[in-house]
Amino acid sequence: MLLDIAFLDDATRPRAPKLENLTAQQRAPGRHLKMIHDHLRQNVSVLRNMIEEVMAGEKSVAEVEAEAEALTMVSNYRQFGNLCGQHCQTVHTHHSIEDAHIFPALSEKGEAWKKVTDRLQAEHEIVHALLVKLIAALNTLVGDPSAANFAQAREINDALERVLLSHLGYEEDEIGDALGYFEIGV
Repeated sequence: MLLDIAFLDDATRPRAPKLENLTAQQRAPGRHLKMIHDHLRQNVSVLRNMIEEVMAGEKSVAEVEAEAEALTMVSNYRQFGNLCGQHCQTVHTHHSIEDAHIFPALSEKGEAWKKVTDRLQAEHEIVHALLVKLIAALNTLVGDPSAANFAQAREINDALERVLLSHLGYEEDEIGDALGYFEIGV
């Protein structure tokens, strides 16, 4: 159990005002945000499947490395290192852009929006902490591929998956429509 990381609770998440009668053009930025998030979701799925295959003894680490090398996302993000490193870098970059540009613009639209964006930024910190833990666990695993180290890496990856997927859905639900309504670029 990751005792030093508080998991998210939907009941504590602020809700944004509902926006009515949006045009297709106003909904487009929210759909774009969901497309970006769907890429992150797909990466999470790929990572989970690879970890499960290695832990089940269905594939060796070398086979997973070879399979990862053949993935499109690997060639697209090769500059960021290994598969997990690429995913971590992608999530970090995405959240950095939101924190620096999208959330400040939205928080200026009123107190309810500020509460939502403050919460989203706080969740980014939790995701970042889990990414750091996952990278450390994976580095340990490379040096010592023991059952205990696999279990630790999987526990952290599972936590990251739960937190990230929950966060992405919350973000889409609360600010997706607002991006187009307030003309905030994604």
